[in-house]
Amino acid sequence: MKFLTTLLLVVMASLSTAFQAPMPTSRAPVMASPTALNVFGNKKSAAAKEAAKAAEAELAAQFWQGEWVCKDCGYIYNRAECAGMFFEEQGPGFRCPQCSGPRRRYAKKVGDRVGTTLDGGDAPILIFSFGGVIATIAFGIWAVENL
Repeated sequence: MKFLTTLLLVVMASLSTAFQAPMPTSRAPVMASPTALNVFGNKKSAAAKEAAKAAEAELAAQFWQGEWVCKDCGYIYNRAECAGMFFEEQGPGFRCPQCSGPRRRYAKKVGDRVGTTLDGGDAPILIFSFGGVIATIAFGIWAVENL
């Protein structure tokens, strides 16, 4: 019996490590972008910096300038903490860094008021939940009477 227990533990340990992703050994070296340095290794000129600022301002004008707030925990989206991306640029897999709430749970904040979330609030969840409860009760009544 002790042999089977030991064998089972060894198999479980090997299976638990067999499906894990390998750990990275080191980070890739950071390379300077070709636009950041000119041929002589000097930094960007003032004109290039101004052009970059203008492009950034033009990009910022396309997105909401107010704050995005997680309705679950109150976390205010900080662009600097999220790879410098605007909230609208985040993909559907984005999660709140504080509570891991989905992207659809964020809402626009205007002044001291928070608007509705991207999914329209909790109404769809509540409607389908109550519908499921009613369907379960109806099925239970039908099963008791007919079976």
